[in-house]
Amino acid sequence: MCVCQTMEVGKHGKNATHTGSRGVLLEPFIHQVGGHSSMMRYDDHTVCKPLITREQRFYESLPPEMKEFTPEYKGVVSVCFEGDSDGYINLVAYPYVESETLEQDDTPERDQPRRKHSRRSLNKSGSGSEHKEEKAGLTSETSESIQDTKSLKSFHSDVPFQMLDGNSSVSSEKISFNPWSLRCHKQQLSLMRSESKERKLYKFLLLENVVHHFKLPCVLDLKMGTRQHGDDASEEKAARQMKKCAQSTSATLGVRVCGMQVYQLNTGHYLCRNKYYGRGLSIEGFRSALCQYLHNGIELRKDLFDPILSKLQSLKAVLERQASYRFYSSSLLIIYDGKDTRCETYLERKAEVRLKQVDLSLADNLQDVSNTESVSFQPKVDVRMIDFAHSTFKGFRDDPTVHDGPDMGYVFGLESLINIIGQMRDENQ
Repeated sequence: MCVCQTMEVGKHGKNATHTGSRGVLLEPFIHQVGGHSSMMRYDDHTVCKPLITREQRFYESLPPEMKEFTPEYKGVVSVCFEGDSDGYINLVAYPYVESETLEQDDTPERDQPRRKHSRRSLNKSGSGSEHKEEKAGLTSETSESIQDTKSLKSFHSDVPFQMLDGNSSVSSEKISFNPWSLRCHKQQLSLMRSESKERKLYKFLLLENVVHHFKLPCVLDLKMGTRQHGDDASEEKAARQMKKCAQSTSATLGVRVCGMQVYQLNTGHYLCRNKYYGRGLSIEGFRSALCQYLHNGIELRKDLFDPILSKLQSLKAVLERQASYRFYSSSLLIIYDGKDTRCETYLERKAEVRLKQVDLSLADNLQDVSNTESVSFQPKVDVRMIDFAHSTFKGFRDDPTVHDGPDMGYVFGLESLINIIGQMRDENQ
């Protein structure tokens, strides 16, 4: 058991699960579709991720006009391992106290072990054969390997997830988490457990859960820009990142797919893609991926074109005014609700027509009303920039490299998105 001070939970944890009166039991965040850092659910409106000092300082320094397009920064919590009475390991968050000695506090990001996604724990604590079995299971993403884990049984989506393979065939396997979030959770948990031995504290960032107001969040994670490595990257890492960009649509479009989940009305589950799929796409393949993201299994969501374009154009205008800013390795989330209000409205009214046994002409009038509503209805759409561990601007943390003008690699990616989605809209009018 880790040594933690007993404190009351802060305001962000008031809707969360408590461990007694001491801390907030972190739960897996089921809608993470990409990224390197594990996201965990803190409460209904808040997620948390392992803290990198540069990212924390960047959130604290954001220009006011960018805040509309980034998650709200809510502070820092201390996170540690705790065993429960059933022998399971949990991750628990406590109010952060400055005097505490925590992992990741002032360690440069490039010197830290790679932390890939943390979530509430999966496996029972133990040693010997049990521990070997746990480590062996960390690379497996099958439903069989996770069904006996306590946390994943307790916290899951009511809507199943299915993975699409490279040939666009739907896997027969259905799980209760986005497969990428499950993978990242296991990797982060394994790393933290091997480092901490249940005695260390870690700092985690508290951030707005940007999908909390969507009933069935459809999420597209896009890696933005023509360059991904930070100014402080080693030559080896820079070469790796440049190769990935050169071999993907990052070079040709300034953007590539890092992950997605899209709700299918015809089957009632999410279809998922991960970053490996995105790396292999051609320009036409990228366009097809966007089309897939905007298709609900029955029809292309043409009503989403204009609101998404409006958000992207607004973001582009904001970033063009941010001189010296660079958002290397940053991602952009595009989010909409798979719960299609237009379809529900039409189906409900059609049912009312049947119940009242009105004549066909009235039903035709209802169809006209439905068509009018479809035109006027504005679906909820959100666009957010995330992941700022390699971002910089003039005067930020005394960074030695100063860049001129806006981040044109990122702006180029936004222009590509705007052009492709605009063409899709024009072709489907």
